[in-house]
Amino acid sequence: MDKTIGIFGGGQLGRMMAQAALPLNIQCTFFEAKQDCPAAQLGQVIESEADQAIETFINSADVFSLEFENTPLADVDQLTKKKQIHPPRQALAIAQNRLLEKALFDQLEIPVAAYRAVDSLQSLEQAVRDLGLPIVLKTATGGYDGKGQFVLRSEDQISQAWAELGPAKSLIAESFVRFSREVSIIAVRGQDGNVKTWPLAENHHHHGILSHSIVPAPNSAELQGVAQDYITRLLNHLDYVGVLTLELFVTEQGLYANEMAPRVHNSGHWSIEGAVCSQFENHIRAVAGLPLGSTELVRPTVMVNVIGRYPETAAVLALSGAHLHLYNKTERAGRKIGHITLMPTDSAQLTYLCQQLAKILPEPLALTADMQIEL
Repeated sequence: MDKTIGIFGGGQLGRMMAQAALPLNIQCTFFEAKQDCPAAQLGQVIESEADQAIETFINSADVFSLEFENTPLADVDQLTKKKQIHPPRQALAIAQNRLLEKALFDQLEIPVAAYRAVDSLQSLEQAVRDLGLPIVLKTATGGYDGKGQFVLRSEDQISQAWAELGPAKSLIAESFVRFSREVSIIAVRGQDGNVKTWPLAENHHHHGILSHSIVPAPNSAELQGVAQDYITRLLNHLDYVGVLTLELFVTEQGLYANEMAPRVHNSGHWSIEGAVCSQFENHIRAVAGLPLGSTELVRPTVMVNVIGRYPETAAVLALSGAHLHLYNKTERAGRKIGHITLMPTDSAQLTYLCQQLAKILPEPLALTADMQIEL
């Protein structure tokens, strides 16, 4: 198939989408501020700040997608006058606003923590009275990897929380969910309405950044069907095409939705080697109008992010079943610059390999030398 897909963004997600597209004879172009972005080695980069940049980008491809949910809606609106984008604008607009997102979850009867809109110090004080403490105060738009959030545990923190986040004007206060763990479900919907889901991933964070994901999520057999039902409701309601991710909390009351991401997702990087068809290839297939591939698990897998500094390549690859993916990024504290997928032929070795990898990585993560994995 000779087709070009234009991608808003040229980071590692765009890079991995392009890597999945090339074997299908599909080219990608990228709308990105920097020419030396991670995806630059795999296709034309249209500098987003240049004159007439959006028009150049629109003319560079047949159909379009994105790697980041904060893609400007104004650019999408200009694009859709002439070309198609997947996922749809509606999904993007909802994902960019946590209040709209929670309202959609409510509409589709997907459980969420109690929440209130906050736009003044007085409404924050009222939210504290309504919801009780602790609460999580977040900007309604923007923010990721723990940014744009404040955990409010006592009333004497109200003024501080408002001072830090209040200038954003539109905020959301959420009841603090007492959860045992966080999981995510990733699914893909084709242009024909066909839906496929990957196994649940259990996600572990360090300083608000995803450290590692375990797939399948341990003891998740009873959760899988519920999560699939929730994400399928979203996909069908939005007439969605492409990959969608739904982050969930496991609580004593069941699964609670945290947020959705209308794109391929960090917690699905394991699928490049760990699934019959990865999230990246299936997203490309969906956007291009091709049949979807199997999302079946090859074998149990742990995906570990490389954050801040690169490990020694040889030391990582010496581990049995290790696959190293580097993103062509410069080192910087807190920055995701690669990931490692561990999938030995004997899944009983996963615990040992994670313990060994914890000793190799130069930056501390939630991965530890004494961790245990129970599949």
